[in-house]
Amino acid sequence: MLPKVNQTLFIQINSIDEEEAKQEYKSRIADVSDTYISMEVPMNDKSGKLKRLYPGDELSVYFITEGGVKNYFFSSVLGFSDDVIRLVLIKKPDPESITKVQRRNFLRVPAILEIAVKFSEQLQFVSLTDDVGGGGISFLCEGYVPVESGHTVECWLLVPFKNGQIEHVPFKGEIVRVKELETGKKQVMMRFSEITDRDRQKIIRYCFERQLDFRKR
Repeated sequence: MLPKVNQTLFIQINSIDEEEAKQEYKSRIADVSDTYISMEVPMNDKSGKLKRLYPGDELSVYFITEGGVKNYFFSSVLGFSDDVIRLVLIKKPDPESITKVQRRNFLRVPAILEIAVKFSEQLQFVSLTDDVGGGGISFLCEGYVPVESGHTVECWLLVPFKNGQIEHVPFKGEIVRVKELETGKKQVMMRFSEITDRDRQKIIRYCFERQLDFRKR
C-alpha cells in the first residue's frame, strides 16, 4: 500500500550528525504522481521549526495505516516545487519495498549476527546474536559476564543485506531476561530502549529478507 494525499509522513534524515539523525519530522502529502511524492516542508514537532532539505538527502520515512500499522520505506529528495506553497518532491517507493509492522508484534527471526556490547568502560566484548527482531534481540555471552535483568547496555549490531550492503546499527537495550545454558554460556534477551526509527527499519528489513529465505527453503 502506497501513502495517499493528506496522509502524514514521519521522517528522519540519514545524517552523519548523530543528533540530527535522531530528530523526527512530520509532513503532509500534497500530491502523489507516478514517480514522486509532493509533501509540505517537514516540521520538527518538538521545536516547531521547519526543516530545510536539499536534493539528494536520504530519508527514512513511515506512515501509519489502520490498526496502528507503521509502513516503512526509504526515499530521497528529488527537488522542489513552488506553486502556491513550497513543496518537497521525494522519490516514490516501490510498493514491494514498503515494510509493514504492527508495533506490538515485531517480526523476529533466528539469526547469527555479530554484535558489540558495552556494559561499562571496563567490560566490553563482541558476541553473536541468536535471534533479532524489530523490538529487540537475544545474544550469547560467557557465563562469567555479570548480566542481570534491568541492566541497560550500549550495542552495535552488524546487519548484512542480500545486496551485499552492510549496516552498523547502534542502540541501547534493556536486559529483560537471562538464561543459563548447559554449555555454561548465558543467553541474554533484551528489548530496544533507545533506537532511531531509521535504524529499527534496517533491522526490520533484514528480518523480512530472512523470512523470505526461510519460505523459499
